[in-house]
Amino acid sequence: MNASGTSSPFAARPDLYAPGFADRPYWHEGVDLAVPDAGPSPPASADVVVIGAGYTGLSAAAVTAAAGRDTVVLDAATLGNGCSGLNGGQVSTSIKPDWSRLRSRFGELQARAILQEGVDALERLHGLAGSRGIDCDWEPVGRFRGAHSPRHYRRMEQAVRVQRDELGIPCELVPRAEQHREIATDYYHGGLVFPRHAAVHPAKLLRSLYVDAAAAGAVVRERCAATSIARDGQRFAVRTAQGTISARNVVVATNGYTGPFSPWHRRRVIPITSQVVATEPLDPALVRSLLPTRRVISDTRRVVVYYRASPDGTRILFGGRSTLFETRAHAYAPMLAGWLRGIFPQLGSTRLSHAWAGSVAFTFDELPHIGEHDGVHYSMGYCGSGVSLATWFGRKIGLKVLGSPEGRTPLDGVPFQARSMYNGYPWFLIPSIAAYRLLDRLAL
Repeated sequence: MNASGTSSPFAARPDLYAPGFADRPYWHEGVDLAVPDAGPSPPASADVVVIGAGYTGLSAAAVTAAAGRDTVVLDAATLGNGCSGLNGGQVSTSIKPDWSRLRSRFGELQARAILQEGVDALERLHGLAGSRGIDCDWEPVGRFRGAHSPRHYRRMEQAVRVQRDELGIPCELVPRAEQHREIATDYYHGGLVFPRHAAVHPAKLLRSLYVDAAAAGAVVRERCAATSIARDGQRFAVRTAQGTISARNVVVATNGYTGPFSPWHRRRVIPITSQVVATEPLDPALVRSLLPTRRVISDTRRVVVYYRASPDGTRILFGGRSTLFETRAHAYAPMLAGWLRGIFPQLGSTRLSHAWAGSVAFTFDELPHIGEHDGVHYSMGYCGSGVSLATWFGRKIGLKVLGSPEGRTPLDGVPFQARSMYNGYPWFLIPSIAAYRLLDRLAL
């Protein structure tokens, strides 16, 4: 029974939930995400106000603070409770649109440059983990992307020629007869390996970025949500419930948590809820047998799933978009557990120890967007692949605030599209996801 005298939905499913089950992120266990209390009221003024204390905002703040700009970072919640502390910890080259779409829209030269941004973002994060030795459990294990149907594998055969032969992106086809060397399941019809992709502990990475920003002089204020941004002469007035800050520059870095404080940005990002579960501790030998290469895994379903071994090799972490907006664990965890057991029948009656949910931000053209609107800087819309892009573009937007030419990107000036009748509530997702699920069931 809980405090209200009603039965817990988790206690009612001992077949699914392990004793001590927690509806909170596995990633937060044992990671110090505490931020010193900055006092009851924000400062009256700052050179730079960054809204959002995730990968983007902290990366930007580290740049501006290191340059001597008085920098304040505002977050509506606490460190780690946005997607930067909740994601699956998979790192890729991140740019969603394929080569043909990019080339058709931008021409070959700019299209190549946009794709290179994803490569550079991954390599920079690899460099931070290597040369600087930041504590984030970095594992350059690569990715296996499973083909959901024979038709999807045939598309992979065509795609690999473009990616490897035309674009120089390392990748390797794995036919179904050989896929057990990558993953112990017959669920897929072969797949594609991207050897440069990686795994990371998202909360440890976030903590390291916070430490860098704080060391540079940035101050993070938790539970201090921005409520509006308004011009005030040559400056901006950033209003919060605790007080108003006069700022020379403002950076919006809220991604899937962009609220009504900035209607222009809110109309341009589509928040989509993604949920993740962690299994109870398993025999490490079982985990190694299921994922012998320790690669991160995704597949070609339109309603995507993603999964991996935990950094210590004792659990499987499994994520996906099982419901559109649901954040109550008992509403989505059974579906994710069912999908996981469908891929790995070897897990049998394995139970869950953790479940959590967060929001990612998609854009209408499936590209990240970085730039300036009415003097306010922004970077957002990573379309579910933001671990490396957010750190990369966060640094870039910080450089743009400083007026540095190093902040330039091939996405500068790309229109940030909105849609009529859209104000930030993605009502159109319900029929869209239903159609995608039907196509997935039909393996089309």
